[in-house]
Amino acid sequence: MTSLSQPPQRLPETPQQKAALAWNAELYLQFGRTARGSVLQRAEHQGPLYVQKAFYPEGPDLAQVYLLHPPGGLVSGDRLQITVDCNDDSHALLTTPGAGRVYRARPDRSLQHQTNTLNAGRGSSIEWLPLETILYPDACTRLDTHVNLADNARFIGWEITSLGMPNQNLPFATGNLSQTLQINRNERILLRERLQIDDRSRALLQGSAGLRGNPVTGLMVAGPFTMADTQTTEPLIDALIQQLRQLTDDCDALAAVSLTGEFITIRYLGNQTDQAMKLFIRCWQAIRPRLLGREACEPRIWAT
Repeated sequence: MTSLSQPPQRLPETPQQKAALAWNAELYLQFGRTARGSVLQRAEHQGPLYVQKAFYPEGPDLAQVYLLHPPGGLVSGDRLQITVDCNDDSHALLTTPGAGRVYRARPDRSLQHQTNTLNAGRGSSIEWLPLETILYPDACTRLDTHVNLADNARFIGWEITSLGMPNQNLPFATGNLSQTLQINRNERILLRERLQIDDRSRALLQGSAGLRGNPVTGLMVAGPFTMADTQTTEPLIDALIQQLRQLTDDCDALAAVSLTGEFITIRYLGNQTDQAMKLFIRCWQAIRPRLLGREACEPRIWAT
């Protein structure tokens, strides 16, 4: 699924030109529960980052939204900030129509930064299911996702990252990545995952305790699964984990499932972003009925 397109030409080096050509963008989405179901109540944006409308292939209870970023990637100095508020008892699924890209950095190493803040109110759910992110060799990027859950809120999300462009034999031999996923509930950290790759830790890419030479890494998280749930008991969780482990065993790559606190985590290491995506979709199809009480309904954009 990696693209053969080339990054844009290097930007001019004067501060005025850098500021003029930086494609900083912000997007704020607010979902609420009304008599008509889960409604996209506010969609505010600055810069080239927006949504067109919400789709309802599952009916009015859940809104599916496609995040659009016309530039298609981050160059040096770019900053994307996405904030999603799901108010009480509202439900939203967010995805992207194509892969995100982080292009080669300029010599000044200006950071290429994306921050996603996802806030789920009481009884609500957020599904964060973007396509992969491709890091071009010598990118200098920070990718942060913060999830804040109220009581009885639920979250399913994944990150698929291609380190370099393996289809073109372009490894991530130079460049920096700082990638964080943190989930809080009532200001208490429930889960925190971090990947740091730079010149000091580049051996991690090949090490047996690291990525073992695999350029594509993926993490999927779903939960919280709590014993207080009337429909989620310990035997059901065990059966779900066994089902997910069968899916990872059938995947021709390094993949594993674990229960980390109240969250199921699925990890992927391989060399194909489409393989990671297919695995995570299968796992999502198994998890969704147990966690959210609804059957999987794939966004139509995934089929294009």
